[in-house]
Order: sequence, then C-alpha cells, then structure tokens
Amino acid sequence: MQRGDPENPQLSKNGDIMLGGIFSFHTSWKARHDTYRQKPLPLECTSLNFRDFQFAQAMLFAIEEINNSTELLPGISLGYKIYDVCGSIARSVRYALALTNGNEVLSALSEAPCTRPAQVQAIMGDTSSSPCMAIATVIGPFHIPMISHFATCACLSDKTKYPSFLRTIPSDYYQSRALAQLVWHFGWTWVGAIRTNDDYGNNGMATFTETAQHLGICLEYSVSFFRTDPPDKIQKIIDIFKASTSKVIVAFLSHMDMDVLIQELSNHNLTGYQWVGSEGWISDSQIAPLNSSSNEMFPEFWETLFSCKFKQSKSSPGNQRECTGHEDLTGLQNSFTDMSLMPIFYNVYKGVYAVAHALHNILSCNKTCNNKILQHITKIKFITKEGDEVYFNENGDPAAKYEIINWQPTEHGIADFVTVGLYDASLPADKQLHLQNRSLIWAQNSQQVPLSVCSEKCLPGTRKVLQKGKPVCCYDCLRCAEGEISNITDSITCVRCHPEFWSNERRDACVKKEAVFLSYEEIMGALLTAASLFGTCITAIVAFIFFRYRKTPIVRANNSELSFLLLFSLTLCFLCSLTFIGRPSEWSCMLRHTAFGITFVLCISCVLGKTIVVLMAFKATLPGSNVMKWFGPTQQKLSVLAFTLIQVIICILWLTISPPFPFKNFKEFKDKIILECALGSAVGFWAVLGYIGLLAMLCFILAFLARKLPDNFNEAKFITFSMLIFCAVWITFIPAYVSSPGKFSVAVEIFAILASSFGLRHQSHSENVKLFCG
Repeated sequence: MQRGDPENPQLSKNGDIMLGGIFSFHTSWKARHDTYRQKPLPLECTSLNFRDFQFAQAMLFAIEEINNSTELLPGISLGYKIYDVCGSIARSVRYALALTNGNEVLSALSEAPCTRPAQVQAIMGDTSSSPCMAIATVIGPFHIPMISHFATCACLSDKTKYPSFLRTIPSDYYQSRALAQLVWHFGWTWVGAIRTNDDYGNNGMATFTETAQHLGICLEYSVSFFRTDPPDKIQKIIDIFKASTSKVIVAFLSHMDMDVLIQELSNHNLTGYQWVGSEGWISDSQIAPLNSSSNEMFPEFWETLFSCKFKQSKSSPGNQRECTGHEDLTGLQNSFTDMSLMPIFYNVYKGVYAVAHALHNILSCNKTCNNKILQHITKIKFITKEGDEVYFNENGDPAAKYEIINWQPTEHGIADFVTVGLYDASLPADKQLHLQNRSLIWAQNSQQVPLSVCSEKCLPGTRKVLQKGKPVCCYDCLRCAEGEISNITDSITCVRCHPEFWSNERRDACVKKEAVFLSYEEIMGALLTAASLFGTCITAIVAFIFFRYRKTPIVRANNSELSFLLLFSLTLCFLCSLTFIGRPSEWSCMLRHTAFGITFVLCISCVLGKTIVVLMAFKATLPGSNVMKWFGPTQQKLSVLAFTLIQVIICILWLTISPPFPFKNFKEFKDKIILECALGSAVGFWAVLGYIGLLAMLCFILAFLARKLPDNFNEAKFITFSMLIFCAVWITFIPAYVSSPGKFSVAVEIFAILASSFGLRHQSHSENVKLFCG
C-alpha cells in the first residue's frame, strides 16, 4: 500500500476488471528547490502534450468497444485508471506502484501485511523507453503485464531484465538497421547523427552506428541532446552543425527533443539539411511546418473539451460565450484533431485488445487453467477487424514492419506525410527495403537527391587512398599506374593487366598490346627485302654469265664446279635473310638460324677451298713438288662437304636438344609485345656463329699468306679483302645485336648477313671478272 499523500488518476472508470494507463499529458514540470525541512509539494506539470492525450483516448476507445462487444468478454466490463506522469521517470514508478498496490494510505506504524491483489490486471504505456525500463523493473516480479505502444529500445527485449514487458511497436533493433539501409540506398556515406540522451536514443543510435559501419557509412559526428540541456551544451551542438560538411542528419530523437532542437536550429538560421528520422518524431505533425494559427486554437480546444467559459479576446471583453458541452470539434485544426499519428493510436488499440483476448482465454477455460495473465498474453494470436495479425514473439515484440514517410508540402503550407516505401524485417535481406517509384521531396523542396559524401566517388581508372587520420569515407582518388586499371566506381585497388594487354589512356580497360615484329610492310623490312633480292639477282646474273661461258678454258681452269657451288651458296645466303622478316613461327624460328648457319658455312667452305687451291698451286710450281694431287677437284669437293657437314651436325644437335621457338617479349616495351625467336639454347647459337667465325678466320689467314703471290694468282687478294669485310661485319654485329631492342636486333642480324654476303659476292665477282678479262 502507498505511503504518503494519495494522488487520484486523471482519468478513471470503474469496471469488473481494471486496466492501468501511464501517459504524459504534459512534457515537463516546473523546477523547484527542496529544502528537505518540509514536505515537498506535488510536482507541477507544464507544457501540454496532446500526443499522449490522444493515446489515452485510443485506450478508452478500445475499452468502450470491448465493453460493447458480445463476443469478447461478454458480460464483463473493463475499467481503467490513467495517470499523467509529466515525463518524469520517478513519477512513472510511483504511479505504477499505485496501480499495482492500490492507492490507500498506510500508516508508517501499521504492520498489516500487503496481501491484497493488484488493482489492475495490466498497464498500458509508457510512451518512452526509459520510463518503461524503470516501471518494468519494478513491476516485473509481480508478473503484471506492461504493454507499451511507443517504447522501442532494443534493450527492452531482454526478458531476463524485463520479464513482464511487451509492446505493439517493433524494436529499435530493426528500426536502426532500416534507417542504415535507407541511408545507404540513397548513397549517403557521410552523415551526421544526433540522439536523445536516454536509453531510447543511445541504444538506437548504437545499433545504427554498428550497421552503418558494416555498410560503409561514416558518421562525421554523433552527439547526444536532451531538451533540458543547458545553453552552453546546446551551443556546442550548434557549432558542430555549423562546422560540418555532411548534408544529411540522422536524428534518433523523441518528438519533444526534436521540437526543441528544431527551434534552436531555426534561431541560428541552420537550414537546408536532409533529415532522416526515427518513428519518435517523423510522424509528428507538431514538428512539421504547420500553419502557425494552430497554436492559437489550443485554448479553444480545451474550453470546448472541458465545457469551460472562454473569452475570445481581451480587446473585446464584451464578446463572451458560454460552452454548452455540445460544441462541434470537427472544424478544429490542431494536434489533437490531427490523425497523422494513427499508426501509434492503432498500437494502443491492439495492446488493449491483446489484454482482452488473454482475459477472455482465462475466463473461458476450466479451473485447471493457469490464471496468470502474463503467460496467456504472451501466447495470444488474433486478427483485428482491420485484418492485422497480432502476436508477440519470445521477446515480447511484434513483427517488424515500417512505413517510410516523406514530408511533402501542400498548398496550405502544412506538411503531408506521404508513404513512399516499406521495410519488412521478415523478408530476405535484399528484399527488406522497398521504395515506391514516386517522386520524393528533398530538403528545400528539391527534386534531386541530395549528395552527402566526404569525398566524391572515384571514377573508373582511379583507386581510393584513405586520408590520414580521417574515416574510411574520406579518401583521395589516385590514377592507376601504367599497366593497371580499375573498371568500377570507388575501386580500392587497381588490377594489373594480363601481360598481353596494356591499360588505355583512361586506365579503365585493358587493351591488347601491339604486336611488334619486322614485317614486309614497314619501310625497314621493305628495304632489307629489296637489298636481299638485289643481292640474289646480281649473284644469279653472274651465275648465268658463268654458266654461259662454262666451256671456255678459263672457266674450266678455275674449277667451275666449285665456283658454281659458291654462287649457289651466295644466293642462299641472300635469300636466308628473308626468313628473318615476318611474324615468327615455330618453323621460321628453326629455319632462319640453321639455314643462315649452313649456307654461310657452305659459302665460306667454297672460298676456303679456293684459297687452299691458290696456295697449293703456287707450291706446285716448285721443283719436285707433288702436292697438287692432294688438292684436286675431288678433294676440294670433299673438303667443302666435310666443313659443311660439321655445321649440319651442330645444327641438328641444337634443334634436337633445345631448338629456337617463337617468344613474346614483354620486357622491352611496356605497351608493346615484341614477337621474336628465342634462341632456345644459347650454346647452340654461339656454336653456329663460332664455327662460321673459325672458318672465316682460317680463310682470312690463308688468303693473307697468299697476298704477295704473282698477279696470275692475285685471287688471294680478293679473298683477303672479302674475309676482312666478313670478319669486320660479324665482330661489330655482336655488340649491336646484344644491345638492339626488339625487331631492331633482327634488322641488325639481317644487315650483318647481307653485308657479309655482299663481301663474299665481291670476292667471287672480282675473281670472275678477272678471269673473263684475262
């Protein structure tokens, strides 16, 4: 029983079964300073709150409808006791205990036990989360159900702390995630956040922050606010707003705190923000920009409602009228007659019906039925006359479904609450948020979705680099390096292109690299081809002339067979350079080096044979010399065959062990592919060149030794000159070949082949001209 002065409920009606109601008909109270020397005066409430009065009226409407029903609790009337707690948690607990224990005064000296059952079977309310937490903690041990229509803190789902608490509004566990998904849907990654400094705001914002971080949303600031905060703290919040760059503010506030905050922002001319609000204030018509004349109707409303005398104006004291109690309220436009909070009224309505259904089940079952209303109310499941299913899950929460509301101005200067989407937590994650395809009105009546980001999106071709000391949403966009691309927006990395591809100029796509090789179409390839064909033609002409005069004594005396073989090999030397031109293939790579090596050995072998013949011919003129029999035509042919066979064996070994093969060179140029022939075995390549060089040096030495022979044997001079050119060309070829990139190395090799071939051609042609002119 209650100690101290009893306080009567603001609204009450007797009935067979009583229900309690706790609402805040006022939002605050006058400050007072207790001296503790005398008994404190009752709390003096201020600031009328029509919202909660409407909630109480919804409760009364549901009770009257049930009392008039013949199907639900027939023959049993429901009564009620409704208290105004003025937004005070202490007062909420006091009245909750009064509803539980009764309102009789108990003397401090009385030792009578408290055995009387509870005055009410269930308590409807409160509107806010913090008072509900306090009340549920106190009445929980008594197993008295408390059903809230508007307390959304996720913490109230903890049945170990609040076993008797239930609610007809979803938990903020789902609302916070819905708000985060809504922010993410519109691409707002840089937002501000403000919350009511109580359990509702702090818990709701904590869940929103956690979900937002998972979605890649950053909070520029997150501040707490309460309507009774001192001016210096409010000024700090204002300064944070002024210094911020985000254009979207997520407000997890109660309607009372939001009302005060909007007024403060208006005083500092802080406008143009896009607000994303929780259910605590988003559907409150008092916060929306209503016509200012609404406030002037408050006195008329109260006088009309409570049948009191009203003076219309002090300036016309004679103009008075008496209220009859039958005045029509339909013409009034104020927060009491505004129906924008109908979903919340409906939550009160469903809560009362849930209690009625639980009572009906208890009264309908036999004596063995458990008469604990809390156990019955947690198991009820019914459908309202509007077709909505009502039930509570194991945490005492209903199904989480939300309407997404957009404030849109009307012609009369008021805000119309337009439903533009739905959020259903029972659906799969990718289908929970559904926005209708209709135009939305944004801040400052804009038709464009506002942009609220710390950094602009990084376009394809760039990557994000976080700014030091700032959240992950603040970054710089760096262009991808050469050979790397990013083909998506806000890429965090650049992907390196495949070796056969290269990044385009915008760095957003990989394009195939240009394949570079010495082709017949380009100028350098065409010139080298022309030089090769020219050498071939000159050699063919000489061979033709030589063939025409093949039966002359001078031709026959010059070992015509060896000369024809020399001219044939020279022709092959000129033609083998063509195998180096064109796109490398497996066969061309094997052919070019081996053909070059064998034809040159054949050619030099012929020159070497001629050089030996010259020396031996001079030795044969000496008395008693019989050396020419060892260097006759047959021996010359066999020597050429033997020298050439050695090169053939080297080439066969090279092709067998590690042959040349087509190779794509990605290292020489970043944006080009050099198509070339890899040597396979470098030993094989240099063995072929080395053998050619060995024969050339031997031929040069022998020709040098024979340079001072009589003029009839001056062929050695031409051989010496040719070998000098040959050796000079190939000595300079080595460094030029090694240092030349890509196709230029192939051109150097062709040039060396042609230059040395023309040198050998000079020896052969000079010799033949000498013979024909002799």
